[in-house]
Amino acid sequence: MSKLIGPFTQAITLQSAPEKGALGDDTLDIVKNAGILIKDEKILEVGDFEALASQADEISEISGHHVLVPGLVDCHTHLVWGGSRARDYTLRMSGESYEKILEQGGGIFDSVAKTRAADASVLKNGLINRATRHLKDGVTTIEVKSGYGLDVENELKILEVIKEAKAEINADLIPTCLAAHVCPKEFEDKQKFLSYLENELLPQLLVKGLTNRVDIFVEPSAFPKEIAADYLQKAKNLGFDLTIHADQFHTGGSKIAVDLGASSADHLEASTEKEIEMLGASETVAVALPGASMGLGMNFTPARKLLDAGASVAISTDWNPGSAPMGDLLVQASILGIYEKLSTAEILAGITYRAAKALGLKDRGKIAPGMKADFITFPVDDYKEILYNQGKIKPNMVWKNGNLVSDV
Repeated sequence: MSKLIGPFTQAITLQSAPEKGALGDDTLDIVKNAGILIKDEKILEVGDFEALASQADEISEISGHHVLVPGLVDCHTHLVWGGSRARDYTLRMSGESYEKILEQGGGIFDSVAKTRAADASVLKNGLINRATRHLKDGVTTIEVKSGYGLDVENELKILEVIKEAKAEINADLIPTCLAAHVCPKEFEDKQKFLSYLENELLPQLLVKGLTNRVDIFVEPSAFPKEIAADYLQKAKNLGFDLTIHADQFHTGGSKIAVDLGASSADHLEASTEKEIEMLGASETVAVALPGASMGLGMNFTPARKLLDAGASVAISTDWNPGSAPMGDLLVQASILGIYEKLSTAEILAGITYRAAKALGLKDRGKIAPGMKADFITFPVDDYKEILYNQGKIKPNMVWKNGNLVSDV
């Protein structure tokens, strides 16, 4: 049975917006007095509500002023962790660097110790709580990385937690293996650790069906680019899709991402004109993580330059217990937009279909025929109000696969 939902004051469809490059707000494709016709969890059509009424088997009427936009996509998070890193944050506010805290046994190592010690049920409850909050904020697809296990047993534990949680919540969870987050203390040789992951972990992920995505943190303090490239090539040869923590403090990671055809290169705060031009000419999505910039007190990803160079730019939260604890996609995207001078279309594209592209997903992020029926509404009469309020106005209705899953 087909169902018509509406009318909406405005529907921001993004139907004709391109995958790459700068966007003007004329690419928003605004439909007024809009209705959205759905069937079997897919969008059949979007258009004038009254004109579509005759095609519907069922009509769900919406009263009041609402702006409809596609469900949001957060393409880079670390939502499974144990404990807290409030101490790290206090140290950073006092001027201590991220890398120095890591060298002293804090940072990622602190989360690793607490995550290893945590029972799987505790980790799952934490993930479900965070993902549920994200869903209420309009994020219908959420990438979730491992990376606080750093050994086969605990990385498998984390990825199995993600798999179990997927069956219990309405949001889509997209798992990624980030076992190569940093080298654990029990390995003195970084190359030997990567070989251990290649031989002992990656094959199990495929057999168990836990993920088809592999990530690595490319930094001198984590994994230098020379050995990182070899690890990623071997993962690609096994059939994994690639994404890379790139150019956060030093350059080099984005070149590996482009050379290997990675789906995305994430962070990019240290990227120079050379890297910007290279990413602009590639199909690798450049993922900006303003939450990490805010949490670490460092410059933002050069999103404006990347867009002008022709890149596909996505915006994500990097939600994690250390450098990006806020986890609010709308707030962070709004702040990045004003500092980087992004159009509304560029911001909305970055948290919808371009973020989906970073995950290799072509079936969501736009309100268009054939797309998943994932969409959200804001209780305003003009789309400009959404970002103007810097994330303070949240969605009041969220649909996932055509079902209303949040109504506040």
